[in-house]
Amino acid sequence: MLDTPDHGLSAGLDHHALNAMLNLYDSEGRIRFEADRMAARQYFLSHVNQNTVFFHSLDEKLGYLVDEGYYETQVLEQYPRAFLRRIWEAAFAKKFRFATFLGAFKYYTSYTLKTRDGARYLERYEDRVVMVALALARGDEALAMSFMEEMLEGRFQPATPTFLNAGKKSRGELVSCFLLRLEDTMESIGRGINSALQLSKRGGGVALMLTNIREHGAPIKGIENQSSGVIPIMKLLEDSFSYANQLGARQGAGAVYLNAHHPDILRFLDTKRENADEKIRIKTLSLGVVIPDVTFELARRNAEMHLFSPHDVERVYGLPFSEISVTEKYGELVDDKRIRKTKINARAFFQTLAEIQFESGYPYILFEDTANRANPIAGRITMSNLCSEILQVAEASKFNDDLSYAHLGTDISCNLGSLNIARAMDGGDLGRTVETAVRALTAVSEMSAIDSVPSIRRGNDESRAIGLGQMNLHGFLARECIHYGSKEAIDFTSCYFAAVAYHALRASNALAREHGRSFAGFADSAYADGSFFAKYVTRDWLPETPEAAALFERFGIDLPSRGHWAALRDAVIEDGLWNRYLQAVPPTGSISYINNATSSIHPVAARIEIRKEGKIGRVYHPAPYMTNDNLGYYRDAYEIGPEAVIDTYAAATEHVDQGLSLTLFFPAEATTRDINRAQIHAWKKGIKTIYYIRLRQDALEGTGVEGCVSCTL
Repeated sequence: MLDTPDHGLSAGLDHHALNAMLNLYDSEGRIRFEADRMAARQYFLSHVNQNTVFFHSLDEKLGYLVDEGYYETQVLEQYPRAFLRRIWEAAFAKKFRFATFLGAFKYYTSYTLKTRDGARYLERYEDRVVMVALALARGDEALAMSFMEEMLEGRFQPATPTFLNAGKKSRGELVSCFLLRLEDTMESIGRGINSALQLSKRGGGVALMLTNIREHGAPIKGIENQSSGVIPIMKLLEDSFSYANQLGARQGAGAVYLNAHHPDILRFLDTKRENADEKIRIKTLSLGVVIPDVTFELARRNAEMHLFSPHDVERVYGLPFSEISVTEKYGELVDDKRIRKTKINARAFFQTLAEIQFESGYPYILFEDTANRANPIAGRITMSNLCSEILQVAEASKFNDDLSYAHLGTDISCNLGSLNIARAMDGGDLGRTVETAVRALTAVSEMSAIDSVPSIRRGNDESRAIGLGQMNLHGFLARECIHYGSKEAIDFTSCYFAAVAYHALRASNALAREHGRSFAGFADSAYADGSFFAKYVTRDWLPETPEAAALFERFGIDLPSRGHWAALRDAVIEDGLWNRYLQAVPPTGSISYINNATSSIHPVAARIEIRKEGKIGRVYHPAPYMTNDNLGYYRDAYEIGPEAVIDTYAAATEHVDQGLSLTLFFPAEATTRDINRAQIHAWKKGIKTIYYIRLRQDALEGTGVEGCVSCTL
């Protein structure tokens, strides 16, 4: 599989032993990268090739896979047999090779089609890519060929649910990340738990907003001290996700978000303390806190922060608590005697937040006002998802007593895929790559119809929202001998993401023109009146450092000028956009390994990563493009520190309409004060969300905090 001389390394060694040599220096003190390449080759020779079903021809293979119910007949019937031969021949002609043992292992363990007993493989990597391309292209031969080329060249990679399931007859959903609102009624709570069960059994990760639920001790039907608050709902959800565990394949995954000014906020955080009482302790449910600007201002003044009863706020304002800007209305809410409230010290709140993050990595943080200021769509962003990169507007549903819909609102699903920055730059035509990716992700949205949760179905149908992400920023920068977090690296990041935003909008505008209409709500958006484009038509987002300029010039990447942006603005005002949201940068796990890419846009957590992979135990993975000559450019995230990571994410955030999964890394000796400083720096830099907090000791034990299963598998 890899035409690499083994220099005697492979003699008598299996792929596990060869891979483990990455952890041993040679006699000259150098890392044995060639051992891992030999491990990948040995893995194919001794395992993959021996356990792959052999077919004499493509016709025989496709006939068998269709007749035996492995492939979806309708996908293949959309194309002439001659084209199927042509696309398969073109795919195998590219002679794809996995760059690392872990990349190959991840693909054959987690993605490829296997016989029903799980013992033998029915697909090579090229087969999986082609079936995904055929499924998403829906009969368009040119588009199918483009999808195949972008994926096999490593420029674009659909997220795990799409790449795993597309084209298979017995499959899960193509999308597996969802956001649900809960309102302050038993009907909404009951329906929400049922929806979480339905989505979880289909492999979905689900986040739910609890901000509107009345607090512990609030009255019910005028009777005081009746409400149990948010904790029992969290326990019900945790048990639901545990029960709906995808046929025992893995635990269901859920998250809950609560506003910092909800009276239950300290109880909410206490559920993650190591010494929490078992009656309230939340073990597997992820927590997120929604923090408005006013909370930071109160902490700056060392003032008390008021917590407001959601039930009273809704009674007085006629709107759910989540729909009120606490920052804008804070003084009113404090002065209004009709709204019951309690007080805690703002600095003590942030201290508690850091303590919990220090212990558990949670909660995630959504900087509510930052997200809403950047939101181009009418309405309020009130929560995020399991990986904290989805930021969309949702609409509340209302229910009858029998839990049927009195009003069908809109909930949120995430259609994700990522560009490999290094390969996208290598390709020389970033615009084409972005447009192809947007069309692929749009196909995922248009092919998704989750009728078991009608609010999810309506939200997806009306918005056609997608989340084009990025990975391999550190790998690309290091390959080009640029330090992560440096001035020139941040300059590149800003210009690259501005260019991606331009091409994504251009692609969505073309789709709107082809369909003759826009997403629902376009007329009320900042796109329709052109205000979204103000910052792009008043200055050029071009490199300010010679190093960044040289990168774009060397790879032949043309960057849009303010004139291009002005023309795009006019086209969008005229013809609209097909997708309500276009970008979101998720954490990337398995797809990063098979693409030889560093995860998302954060730095590597280790030069040689040590992972625990099921029954085989430890697996070693070298950082992409790392050699013994460029090790200095691979400082890990703990060495680089949170500030440089935040500054890098801030440069990208400016051009991403949704969010980015930002994990902050701290050395083992870090304190809660260090975490607080990083939170404040992130808020000041315009970061929208913070995902996990990780301490160096997490890494010493393997992979540290586990990522979102829906995004990373």
